[in-house]
Amino acid sequence: MRKYSHVIVIGIDGAGAYIKDAITPNFDKIFKDGAKTFDALASNPTISAECWGSMLLGVGPEVHKLTNGIVSNNPYPTDSAFPSVFRRIRDIYPNAVLGSYCDWNPITYGIIENGIGVSHDTAKDFQLTPIICDYIRETHPDFLFIQFDSVDGAGHRNGYGTAAHLESITHADKLVGDIYNTAKEALDMEETLFMVIADHGGANNENGGGSHGGWTDSEKYVTFAAVGKNVKSGNIGTMNIRDLAAIVLYAFGIEPPKFDENGWTAQIPEGIFTDDSLPEYKDISHLTGAAPRISKTPHTSELV
Repeated sequence: MRKYSHVIVIGIDGAGAYIKDAITPNFDKIFKDGAKTFDALASNPTISAECWGSMLLGVGPEVHKLTNGIVSNNPYPTDSAFPSVFRRIRDIYPNAVLGSYCDWNPITYGIIENGIGVSHDTAKDFQLTPIICDYIRETHPDFLFIQFDSVDGAGHRNGYGTAAHLESITHADKLVGDIYNTAKEALDMEETLFMVIADHGGANNENGGGSHGGWTDSEKYVTFAAVGKNVKSGNIGTMNIRDLAAIVLYAFGIEPPKFDENGWTAQIPEGIFTDDSLPEYKDISHLTGAAPRISKTPHTSELV
């Protein structure tokens, strides 16, 4: 049974767990009584395509095998054994209104199937937000995925966790507030699941600036927050960012694929929903390289 009429996800690239250190009045207000964590585990390696791919496909990078080069140059196949959540929603709800609005357009081009009726646009964060708000008002989307990229750019230029990086998170928080307030005006928030997630954090270079792709704590632990009618208030337990796919399917009442270490590994983390029927969360740390919880040497894998 479908649990929400509308699901909105805002992804903030490169925000990591640094949202907790930045001035974020909108985030704080929106998720005051929601479920959140600053310890969600990114995908390994902590690179954009690997991470966003895991979130939207529900499988790890070792399975989806997407890289920045692949998603930038190749459309995501419509016959993949690992369809995106957009495709899974479309298959069950043929008339669903679906949107993907991303500053980093390879997400829409290379991780989401083309030709399945997903509305999309791309622009810088501050230019994209008014377009998104108009889209919400005009279409009342069933599922809307948004990606902001400016925070990651600030981390690359200035270093992650620096004043400039944290200030960029504050700017993104203003945009999150704009979108949330538009949703409040246009949608029934009792029937809306609203989420914010980061894909990865970053590590700072000795000669200035920052990078990511390694497995240090500052790269691999990220923010996730949710608010909705059956969302618990408090801290979420163990979570991997790929779990976003399972959360989205749950919101739409879509049965997820069977858990398979060689395939679908997205799950519903403990501490998100007031639903006692959810299966026990399985430990997949042996698949992610996350055990033990230690930092490793940073590795630069992505350019500004």
